[in-house]
Formats: sequence, structure tokens, C-alpha cells
Amino acid sequence: MKVGTVRVDDALRIVVELDDEPRLLDAADGSLDLLFDSGADVQERLVQGWKNGAAADLATLRWAPPLRRPGKILCVALNNSANPQRIISGPEEPSLFVKPTSSMVGHGEPIRLRSYYGVVHPEPELAVVVGRTGRDIDEQDAMDHVFGYTMINDLTSPTMRREDTFHYRSVHPGTDGQELEYRESWATYLGRYKGSDTFGPIGPWIVTTDEIPDPHALRVTCTHRDRLITEDTTANLRFSVRKVIAFASRFLTLEAGDVIAMGTALKRSEGAPALQTVDLTSMGGPLSMSIEGIGTLTNPVEVDA
Repeated sequence: MKVGTVRVDDALRIVVELDDEPRLLDAADGSLDLLFDSGADVQERLVQGWKNGAAADLATLRWAPPLRRPGKILCVALNNSANPQRIISGPEEPSLFVKPTSSMVGHGEPIRLRSYYGVVHPEPELAVVVGRTGRDIDEQDAMDHVFGYTMINDLTSPTMRREDTFHYRSVHPGTDGQELEYRESWATYLGRYKGSDTFGPIGPWIVTTDEIPDPHALRVTCTHRDRLITEDTTANLRFSVRKVIAFASRFLTLEAGDVIAMGTALKRSEGAPALQTVDLTSMGGPLSMSIEGIGTLTNPVEVDA
């Protein structure tokens, strides 16, 4: 099953595709967020809604993010197997950050940049949609908490990252617990360089787990102006979906409807520029990413000078 959210006469509606037949659900079915919040069997509710729905023409739909306001977009940093070669020091377990839901835009909606953002480049990623709330989830049970998979392009501005990086002396309690120690540290805060408006293109579809038997065997591509810049596979993820869910749930309650961005497909396509050199602020768009079995997410780019 594929499920998404579209705009119809300025209202949001759910669209479901079963057996290659897309149908628009009745407005009374509400949003996907409400279905998750209700605690109902979401997949069963969607099947029933599809049975009563009207045929939909995908070519004419105006897409929105599949979830309006997930509780959180949890992202896994440096989670590609190419990254350990670049890591001078760091944790041996997943490192997490949160991207604001206000950064989301849907398929076909514009990425809106401003000249003072500096360089902004794409980061195509597989994303997991949590289907069942849990805390302290065992790794062997982790997949029971997955509703499906979608795509997110985790746009990133290294210019703003550099501007928001502090080199400072951090304060720590001394060995006796009384005296303070000052240690040289580096800290970067992600609010702007990962979380600015439209820095989270997502969708168009969420594909349920029954159609994706192995999330670690999916081809990922990213194109800029129809030029292939990345061709990678989710087999190169450093930490698996199971590992990330189990680890994250030791610290954060994973709620139904949450999104987990699994990390960037980094493998450089032969003869293509590196992802980090594709500056959308100066080069514009469109930008597309595709994941095998899930679909294609395309966004134009608008730059305010």
C-alpha cells in the first residue's frame, strides 16, 4: 500500500494506492496524523477508506507532506558506511538530531532559499515512519514499530553550519566534584543549517512495510537538473533500522507518526560532482531523489536575492 496527502480545493485529503489503483479518500477520513493519533489500526482504516474512495489521477494531484505535523523528525548523523573514514573521533552508536516539522515541503512544492543562506546542498535519505509508540524497544522487536518508509532530502547549509559553530571553553565539574574544569570544545547548533523552512522535502508516498521486505536493499539516486549526482544503496547504512529504533527509544519515546531519517546516500556517481558541491542557492533546481520501491520526490528551487 502507498499512502500520501494531497491538496484538494485548499483542503488536505488522503490518497491511497492499492493494486496500482489510486483513490482519494473521503474528507471525513481526516488526515494521516489523526489516524495515528486515534490509536486505530491505521492500515485497516486506509484499506476501508480506499474501498469507498473515488478514483484519483496522480498527474493532476497537488502533493503535500504525507504527514502534516509528525511529533518529531529524528535524524541519524553520519550514518553512511563511507563516513567512518572521515570521522576523527566520535561515538560507536547512532548520533541523533531533530529536524523541525516546519521544514517539510511536499513533492512538487518549491524549496525556497535566500541568498544569505550561503551554500545549500542536498542529502537524499530513506526515512522510516513509526507506526506504534514505544520506549526501550528491543532490537529484535524494532520492526514491529515500523508502519512504512518514505524519502526525505535533508537539505544542509555548510555556510550556516560554519557561522553557528563555537570554539570555546566548556565548563565541567572537577574530579572532586567541587572545583570546575574548563576544557577546549567545539559545538555546532543545527537550528538554521538543517532546520530552515523548506529544508525537508518529503514524500510523496509512504509505502507500507509489506511492500518493502528489506529496507537495506534499496537503490537510492539523486539528480540535479536531470544530471545524476548520487547512486547509492541503503546497504551502505552504517547502523540498521533495527539498531536505530532500539537505540533511540532508550532516550526518546518513539510515537506513532514520527519520522526517522536514516542518513545520506553518499556514493558519488562516476563523472558527477560531489553532493556537497551542488549548491542550490547559486545553481537553482529542480532537484529529484528516488528510492527503489518508494518513488520519486522532485522539487523546484526558488531563490530570493
